[in-house]
Amino acid sequence: MKIFANFYLLFILGVFTTNAQLNSIKGKITSNGKPLPYVNVYLKNTKIGTSSNENGFFELQNIENGIYTIVASSIGFKSKSAKINVKNASTIIKNFDLNENNDLDEIVVSGTLRPVTKSNSPVPVEVYSKTFFKKNPTPSIFESLQNVNGVRPQLNCNVCNTGDIHINGLEGPYTFVLIDGMPIVSGLSTVYGLTGIPQALIERVEVVKGPASTLYGSEAVGGIINIITKKTSNAPVISTDVLGSSWGEINTDIGVKYNISEKTTGLLGVNYFNYQNRIDNNNDGFTDLTLQNRISVFNKINIERESEKLFTIAGRFVYEDRWGGELDWEKEFRGTDVKYGESIYTNRWETFGTYQLPTSEDISFQFSANGHYQNSFYGTDSYNAEQLIGFGQFIYNKKIAKKHDFLFGLAYRYTYYEDNTFATLETDGVTNKPSVTHLPGAFVQDEVSLNSQNKLLLGARWDYNSLHGNIVSPRVNYKWNSKDNSNIFRASVGNGFRVANVFTEDHAALTGAREVEFDGELNPETSWNANINFVKKINTENAFITLDASAFYTYFNNRILPDYETDPNKIIYANLEGHSVSKGISLNTDFTFTNGLTINAGATLMDVSITENNIKKRQLLTESFSGVWSISYRFNNNYTLDYTGNVYGLMRLPLLGENDTRDANSPWFSIQNIQLTKKFSSNWETYGGIKNILNFTPAANSINNASNPFDKGIDTEQNPELAFDPSYVYASNQGIRLFLGVRYTLF
Repeated sequence: MKIFANFYLLFILGVFTTNAQLNSIKGKITSNGKPLPYVNVYLKNTKIGTSSNENGFFELQNIENGIYTIVASSIGFKSKSAKINVKNASTIIKNFDLNENNDLDEIVVSGTLRPVTKSNSPVPVEVYSKTFFKKNPTPSIFESLQNVNGVRPQLNCNVCNTGDIHINGLEGPYTFVLIDGMPIVSGLSTVYGLTGIPQALIERVEVVKGPASTLYGSEAVGGIINIITKKTSNAPVISTDVLGSSWGEINTDIGVKYNISEKTTGLLGVNYFNYQNRIDNNNDGFTDLTLQNRISVFNKINIERESEKLFTIAGRFVYEDRWGGELDWEKEFRGTDVKYGESIYTNRWETFGTYQLPTSEDISFQFSANGHYQNSFYGTDSYNAEQLIGFGQFIYNKKIAKKHDFLFGLAYRYTYYEDNTFATLETDGVTNKPSVTHLPGAFVQDEVSLNSQNKLLLGARWDYNSLHGNIVSPRVNYKWNSKDNSNIFRASVGNGFRVANVFTEDHAALTGAREVEFDGELNPETSWNANINFVKKINTENAFITLDASAFYTYFNNRILPDYETDPNKIIYANLEGHSVSKGISLNTDFTFTNGLTINAGATLMDVSITENNIKKRQLLTESFSGVWSISYRFNNNYTLDYTGNVYGLMRLPLLGENDTRDANSPWFSIQNIQLTKKFSSNWETYGGIKNILNFTPAANSINNASNPFDKGIDTEQNPELAFDPSYVYASNQGIRLFLGVRYTLF
């Protein structure tokens, strides 16, 4: 707890330290001649700052002699600054007249593979900045997404706490996770690849809901999450963020910008997370939170070329040692039936980059490669796997006749996968046969500007899967906007195609006592999706309001889902003899007030169902309703208060037959957090608060038969409800906790 005492002391000293000086600066902030209230006014690289009052007046006091840069900034207006020489106990008058900022629209790339403003993109793209994630700081991007509407980090195991990302009710394998637009997190890393990305280096996260197979290939059925890292030119020289909690979690993010030569700059990031406390608050004999020791190193290099063409290359290495299980489990019990534990060693490397060819035309080559190695035991069951993926694509962008913006692409993806399960055995059941897949493809896209208010996006992709043959993925997007861009309507139709690999994507196939069974050969899944989106922007004298509403519908053929219910002793994987539908509506709202108050809130209402043999059922582990919110208020004394949370409706849960004593549905539940941040200067800030203030945790009997995890002396065929089962999980067992952190940034 010594580290928390130091953080607390730093926090208290910053709150009460004052400097009695003689100089002052005062003035008035206006816009078009009218007083502008609640504008942030501060001296750059100092702790001195204030806000203009309701009449636009401000005053900075107790300023030492020196030359300063005074800055006036407010949301919705262009910032202004000026140099001021303060000396000889003077009072300086400095007025500012701010102009409205019409450039608030973020630049996005995920919808069309080209940089475009968010409002001009024919594909609806949600953008979440680093500021958004600071409102609820977490050790990994996986947990950070819990406050994004329609996106849910789903834990898949009560013991090892691995999980995936759901978008609009579709499981993790349907979500394509990219880093700087490159397909890095997929296959084996669907479960384990979302941790260890240094958040100090994240610029923003772009989310596209619905199929994006035309541009990104067969795995982008449910949507994409594109993690955009900072450019080396814009990154701070040093950025550090150290976070600790009362449970004993320690997370450290460090980012450093450096120069290799006059034209070559680099960005180095290191993330370290450690948690080693064996806590069992629900008294089931198992760890409530998986013990972890993880380090990730990220490096990005940008090379300036005489042609001013882009050349950037990056790499990342991740090592993680995690385990969960009985409280007295030790490494010596790994793989034995003395004590139950799930122990996972992960080694992972990645490299990716972009090189614009030195041609008069806009041609780029994008590439990525990664290797993922896993050595694990789930009780006595060993799972060792190796995956290698190589990817490359040429992209040619050509504008024709001012109305047509063409994008052509040629892509190739190589996947090698080997494990020690029957999934990679020959038909004789003895000979090992690693899976090797070649996936060449081509795509074309035409963004047609019909006029200043109407756009049409036509796209198609062809891939040839060496195991499953030809794949064709078309899509159509339409966008209309009003003349002032305050109203935007979008509609889209597209299809998706996905080849499933059960052991790399579904953790439930590995944990617990259920036997895994494949019912026939698994054929690729296909889907069709339709989406309607409407955005309304309202600007008033004191607020900026955005309303973003969507309706979505996805229809699946050949869907592959784990069947927990036909036989409680098994998980049966087979192509659905019927169809599956995911449909719903969502609403996002953003309110930004000039007085320092911001409110982001969203809700999604879904109906995700499976129809087989004319019987319709709700999909397991899928909520019918979810809501998220983030409420922030910035005080005049550089304090910021953040209140974030989410709420989830009922989920149908997997049971061990009709005699299982656990509830068939999860309760409504909410995870809420509160945080107070104090900014001392442009370099230093501290933050702290409470997570899960309602102290919600799942029922204590979520792990069935936790007292006998190896099912010794039990006939589970006759009494399946007595079997050990950790797959009944919908939320973390981690309850209320305090957290405290400090950030230092040097520009």
